[in-house]
Amino acid sequence: MELAERALPVRMRRVAVVALADRAREVLVAVAQTGVIDLSGPLGSGEGPALEALRRLESAHRGGPAVAPALARQAPDVVDLERRGARELLAGEVELDRRRTSAVTHGDFLVFVGWTPQTALPELAATLQRLGAALVELRAPWGRQPPTLLAPAPTAEPFRPLLTTYGAVPYDDVDPTPFVAVTYCLMFGMMFGDVGDGALIVLAALALSRSRNPRLTALRKVWPMIAAAGASAVLFGLLYGELFGPTKLLPTLWLAPLDSPTRLLGVAIAGGVVLLAVGYVLGIINRFREGGALLALTADSGVPGLALLVGGVLTVLGIATHAARLTPAGLAIVAVAIVPLVVGLRAEAGSGATAILEVLIGLLDELLRLFSNVFSFARLAAFGLMHAAIGQVVLHAAGSLTGSPLGDLAAVATFTVGWSAAFALEGLVVSVQALRLEYYELFSRLFVREGRPFRPFRLPLISTEEAR
Repeated sequence: MELAERALPVRMRRVAVVALADRAREVLVAVAQTGVIDLSGPLGSGEGPALEALRRLESAHRGGPAVAPALARQAPDVVDLERRGARELLAGEVELDRRRTSAVTHGDFLVFVGWTPQTALPELAATLQRLGAALVELRAPWGRQPPTLLAPAPTAEPFRPLLTTYGAVPYDDVDPTPFVAVTYCLMFGMMFGDVGDGALIVLAALALSRSRNPRLTALRKVWPMIAAAGASAVLFGLLYGELFGPTKLLPTLWLAPLDSPTRLLGVAIAGGVVLLAVGYVLGIINRFREGGALLALTADSGVPGLALLVGGVLTVLGIATHAARLTPAGLAIVAVAIVPLVVGLRAEAGSGATAILEVLIGLLDELLRLFSNVFSFARLAAFGLMHAAIGQVVLHAAGSLTGSPLGDLAAVATFTVGWSAAFALEGLVVSVQALRLEYYELFSRLFVREGRPFRPFRLPLISTEEAR
């Protein structure tokens, strides 16, 4: 797979599955087994003997665990399934009944419409042909975006939950997973920089990867993300010289947060500017793919937004450094950027007397939002300072108790309890804050609409003997 294909969602094709009505179940079972078609159309209620039998069994098993639908290759006897309590197969038959009602009927044929990955077309067509069915490519409906399936990548999969909890990536947009993975780990590390704490997170992630506890199955899939965040904390801990707080056991390779808070704040804001600039670049690419050059040149998350950021930074640097040329250049860039931004806002506002007011409010909102977004990254320094300060408080509290055997034991207990509470609380808060910066400051540049995730019709095949 080429790099360009990895950077974009999987290409989708609109297809129709044409099958004889008397072979509809056989075809649907094959579609469910391949699991590569996102079927469209309203689903029915599944009314019929299978649903009635399932309801009776569910009533008898009230309070018991829910079962996942499954299918038998051959059409089973519903009465026999109910007698044996095979709820999985009954649920599967209900699902088939619901899917069958979504088909378009034409004489003796049923037509199922949906989306499938382009790469799956040859094998899918061959499978359906063996069943006497046909796969027909359709023209995509105008104005309707296909479902999104991000290209499979083992290194990216652990970080995909950071995206899916926010929403589905639009079909035309670039896959932001690499950007999200790098920025999240960097921000987490900067706020939670500590060699000891980071090493424990890495060890916990490795233990999670080897765990066989069924309750941790979902969490086990993201252990590389947890390990990467812990490794980032170790890296920043080395730069800060922190090992379970500012213990002075490690040399400071870069700066100590408590000794250089102003410098740390400046680096945090500068880093935020860089991240926002990259976010705008990705936003420009996405706007171009969504609506062409005009949208990229007039959207607030496109070229005007990047120009406002660059112009504002140059203006501030000019004032701060007393550089005679930077300030006028920055103001000129801001003035030029406002023109296409106003054009884009005017197009959205429509016509009428209130349109001008909407444009002015939108322009003011964009300027204020950009200013607040830049300084939101100050929290990277604030939480880095908080981590060091809490560590110092715990160390001083424990150190004040030493001097006798009993005092030494009390000091160890104080340090252990205090550090454990700080580790748990700070780890949770920092994780949320890094996610907040991703969603509010960066994702607002990347996405202006939400996509629809690719949800193929997929059910496992089991034998009637395996059902319970």
